[in-house]
Amino acid sequence: MKDFRNLEVWKRAHETTLAAYRCTRLFPREETYGMVSQLRRCSASVAANIAEGCGRSGNAEFGRFLAMGMGSASELEYFLLLARDLHYLDRETYESLAGEVEKMRRMLNRLILKVQEENTKATGRNRFGQMPSAKCQMPTKEH
Repeated sequence: MKDFRNLEVWKRAHETTLAAYRCTRLFPREETYGMVSQLRRCSASVAANIAEGCGRSGNAEFGRFLAMGMGSASELEYFLLLARDLHYLDRETYESLAGEVEKMRRMLNRLILKVQEENTKATGRNRFGQMPSAKCQMPTKEH
């Protein structure tokens, strides 16, 4: 079991969630159960998936929750774009939040690759549960 609070990617995800909550306070009231709810849920889902993965046993499960967090980060990226296009976010706020999401996605990707590599070393199997295939050479024609 890992302490999620020690992961830099979780810290970034948590800060991004706090920023999403702050900026959505200014959205139109009619968006309370639409855009506001979606933006807040997908932003919180990134950090929550990282935290939940840390509480699971083994790297395979941890990696699976990191991948779900990556999906939530992609969803967040879209809702920020939509909020910008609907003029709920100004350009500067959008660029700041979108930049944070991009950094978070890169960090998540690096962590996912690291977890997959560790899992492969520990189990001898790749992320699909398969043993690495042996390299085969084609026979050459002898003249």
